[in-house]
Amino acid sequence: MLDMMKKALMAGIGLALKTKDEVEEIARELIQKGKMSEKDGKKFLDDLMARYESAKSNMDTWVENAVQNLIKKGKLATRDEIEGLRKEVQDLKNSMSAKNEDKP
Repeated sequence: MLDMMKKALMAGIGLALKTKDEVEEIARELIQKGKMSEKDGKKFLDDLMARYESAKSNMDTWVENAVQNLIKKGKLATRDEIEGLRKEVQDLKNSMSAKNEDKP
């Protein structure tokens, strides 16, 4: 299930990048054909990049939330939970070992 989600997210990211590249290409063509001044073209591209960065940031947040929800729904342990359990097991082993050494 995680692999399928990863593939879907990568496809979405690829589509977003492709769209950004296509829009930049259209802007370049408009500038070359004289339908947009160099100044307007630069402003258009700057606006596009600002919107792209905002959308990317929003998508990063959405992906992070989606993964966290998937972990919760799938009842999967987080890295911190696993590390906590490892420490607890090690503490128990150390305690058992100390008790065994105290026995005559």
